[in-house]
Amino acid sequence: MQMFRIGMGHDIHALVDGRELWLGGVKIPFELGLKGHSDADALIHAIMDAMFGALALGDIGQHFPDTDPAYKDISSLKLLAKAAEIVAETGYKVGNIDCMIHCEAPKIAPHRAAIIETLATALKVEQNQISLKAGTNEGFDAIGKRQAIACQAIVLMVRE
Repeated sequence: MQMFRIGMGHDIHALVDGRELWLGGVKIPFELGLKGHSDADALIHAIMDAMFGALALGDIGQHFPDTDPAYKDISSLKLLAKAAEIVAETGYKVGNIDCMIHCEAPKIAPHRAAIIETLATALKVEQNQISLKAGTNEGFDAIGKRQAIACQAIVLMVRE
């Protein structure tokens, strides 16, 4: 049995009026929020997809379908906790996470420490096991035009 497994995840959501902006389990003050069935936290969704992918467990849509009313407006932190339980049943845990937020606005730097702390607490790992970067698309495409936020995550899963 393998000691290490690597997975990647990606998520993108449209920015819309009338929604709160949640990234990495942290509410970010901004005039727009992400459109989605749950709270649309694209960073947590990318991390969960990476965790599931590393262990060939499908994707978040299979575990938490957007057709299920139980997940309507749910906090993605609750979904992440459940994902961590599912992963733990396989005998693996998070070794480290490297993630990226692609957005033109808002600025992520003021929220970076809170996001890392929130994710580390939720996943029961040390903060130094989570790397978070952010960048703009320099005005290109839907992200650059402030119409969407995309997130990517790469996760190393380690057999306990």
